[in-house]
Amino acid sequence: QVQLVESGGGLVQAGGSLRLSCAASGSTFSIRLLGWYRQAPGSEREFVAFITQSGSPHYAASVKGRFTISADNTKNTVYLQMNSLEPEDTAIYYCNADLRTGFNIWGQGTQVTVSS
Repeated sequence: QVQLVESGGGLVQAGGSLRLSCAASGSTFSIRLLGWYRQAPGSEREFVAFITQSGSPHYAASVKGRFTISADNTKNTVYLQMNSLEPEDTAIYYCNADLRTGFNIWGQGTQVTVSS
């Protein structure tokens, strides 16, 4: 099994920055992709970014150029550096592991609130 633990959320003013971390443990060899999703109140969960094992990042159009996903494979940790934050970025951010078995694992989520 794979477990994911997120950290780094909080309250920030518009234009500010936050860095989220997601530490994976357990059967990490089964992870194919690590990524981030978010869910705002009253909205569906949406894709934010993912990174492949080779380090290739992919972003949603809404965050491209502002957010950067990276990974430290030695620590089984993925990061999301969020710059130029906007109130529309307010959401619970979830780490996601896409496994080679076809299953998806979710973290517990971390709240990001951007004030205007």
